[in-house]
Amino acid sequence: MEQEFELIAKTFMGLENVLAQELTQLGANNIQVGRRMVSFTGDKEMMYRANFQLHTAIRILKPIKHFKAASADDVYNNVKDLDWSAYIPEGKTFAVDSVVYSDEFRNSHFVTYKVKDAIVDQFRERTGMRPNISLTNPDIRLHIHIAGDDATLALDSSGDSLHRRGYRQESVEAPLNEVLAAGMILMTGWKGDTDLIDPMCGSGTIAIEAALIARNISPGVFRKGFAFEKWPDFDEELFSRIYNDDSQEREFNHHIYAYDIDMKAVNTARLNVKAAGLTQDITVDQQDFKDFKKPEEKSIIIMNPPYGERITTPNLLGTYRMIGEKLKHDFTGNEAWVLSYRAECFEQIGLKPSIKIPLYNGSLECEFRKYTLFDGKMAEFRSQGGVVKTDEEKAEMAQKHRFKKNREFKERLNGDDYYSLKREAAANEEGDIRSFKFHSFDRRKFDDDHHDYGRPRRDNRRDARDDYRGKDNFRGKDSFRGKDSFRGKDGFKKDGFKKDRDRRAFSRPDKNAPARSKRFNRETYDEE
Repeated sequence: MEQEFELIAKTFMGLENVLAQELTQLGANNIQVGRRMVSFTGDKEMMYRANFQLHTAIRILKPIKHFKAASADDVYNNVKDLDWSAYIPEGKTFAVDSVVYSDEFRNSHFVTYKVKDAIVDQFRERTGMRPNISLTNPDIRLHIHIAGDDATLALDSSGDSLHRRGYRQESVEAPLNEVLAAGMILMTGWKGDTDLIDPMCGSGTIAIEAALIARNISPGVFRKGFAFEKWPDFDEELFSRIYNDDSQEREFNHHIYAYDIDMKAVNTARLNVKAAGLTQDITVDQQDFKDFKKPEEKSIIIMNPPYGERITTPNLLGTYRMIGEKLKHDFTGNEAWVLSYRAECFEQIGLKPSIKIPLYNGSLECEFRKYTLFDGKMAEFRSQGGVVKTDEEKAEMAQKHRFKKNREFKERLNGDDYYSLKREAAANEEGDIRSFKFHSFDRRKFDDDHHDYGRPRRDNRRDARDDYRGKDNFRGKDSFRGKDSFRGKDGFKKDGFKKDRDRRAFSRPDKNAPARSKRFNRETYDEE
């Protein structure tokens, strides 16, 4: 049995406990929750699965040395003491990412240069050659984190941030981060047992992440690759087995509905849903939330309305007042979750939340609030067995800080104070709910069958319902997946919902393939 080693999973502030639960279900050991991270132990398979299967992790790091860093010389000497030939093979490139919280080191770039210098000097002294640095597409990624004088040097096993699933083709302005969306869904406890509605869907992130959770589809299946695939000890057979295993996927007997008032957002969401191969599970339509009708089936609403920060609307407070009215009158018997930034906005909803969870959306310290909607009085609801707040939710609330209520509206909201905006909102009930600019990212350009990275095209892996799969795709060396799909050399797989998902044959990236053009997005240990 392979020996376990230390691993660190990074995430957003507020998602640490959700990530810890995911790791527990994955079978990780020695799980410890920290600030924007969760440490654990596992073997190589666990590291591969953590990258491939976790919904709320941003990056998976493998520490290789802990040391005291009271000075620049300490950093240099401790890094140089490692045998870097074991981590960076001859002819390979590397890059270093640094996160520093220290009185001694005020500039993370300085730490980065000291680490690079130590590695380069060692190679030059031993071989007369120096490895090259590559910021855009390195073979080996390193991460150093310094807090006070405690330093951790780690290998970055992920590469591009794990929130970059690979299914997003286009986006509206200020799209919700995929990891944050997945964390919000998991916080609600929803696992696909009811319908789910996102009435202000933007580019469709919440809907898509919800479908992946409902189906228990690994989010890494859409990615082009992971950094660990370039490591000297990469086990291609092991990762191929993980990649092609869909035995844990499950049926989803309900449906997800996504709406937006802006038709460009609707078209964007539809494109992204199609790229993920989830049109069977998700319906995207144009609809103003003020026209929302009570659903026939039991449902949950998860929504991310505009805050007046990155996305503006001429009638912000009126929008939130309308949200409260629609929830109160047209969503009784269900529960709704709302992510927003301002106490003033939440006040306009006019409903008492059963739980408030602080979450960061980018740099914005938001709150994620749950509303349990019922007819009549609270006492009557509880006497009939209704649960407003679970024990887990009470425990979650107990350890969270209070929401900051003294935030001011920014000048770009007409430069008026809170009360003038409130009066304006009352006179402008019919104002647009959502007003934003639409833009699209540059689409990745691949040939018909393969990415430039050398892996079979994953966003072309779905079935014919989305025109993303042909009938004659192969899955592994001896496994054909057609109408009567086979699994393995001699094993027959019965028809079921899984037959409509195609996992293209895994192949190790071609060493001679051109470098990926996408630049690595650095954020912090805080990272992302």
